[in-house]
Amino acid sequence: MNSKQLATTIAELMFNKKGFDVKILGISQLTTMTDYFVVCSADSDTQVKAIADEVDKKLRDDGIKCWHAEGYKSLSWVLLDYVDVVVHVFKKEAREFYNLEKLWGDAEITNVEDPVLTPEKPAPKKRGRPKKIQP
Repeated sequence: MNSKQLATTIAELMFNKKGFDVKILGISQLTTMTDYFVVCSADSDTQVKAIADEVDKKLRDDGIKCWHAEGYKSLSWVLLDYVDVVVHVFKKEAREFYNLEKLWGDAEITNVEDPVLTPEKPAPKKRGRPKKIQP
């Protein structure tokens, strides 16, 4: 799995625990420390932990281990470092305060939509006469 695929997989996993405002920041052209940041918001410290745990567990099940983790004590911002991809799970207020998107304003930013909330194309309408229903 390349770093872009890993970032996309992580973003999708965040929705399993109701993460929101998920963004992938491509920073490989700006720094050598990592290729992508995956950032999301949560409403509570419990939710921050649940999202971080979900990402870590699912990736570990696929043989991808976290190199370093921080923030599990305060739970306002948990960071999971997968070397080429760094995960940031923020409590909403902390995300607004630290504003990584502004700090890394030159990054290529991709908004990731929750697949459950993204409306699908409506089914095409059938043409022809409606069938009569017999009583």
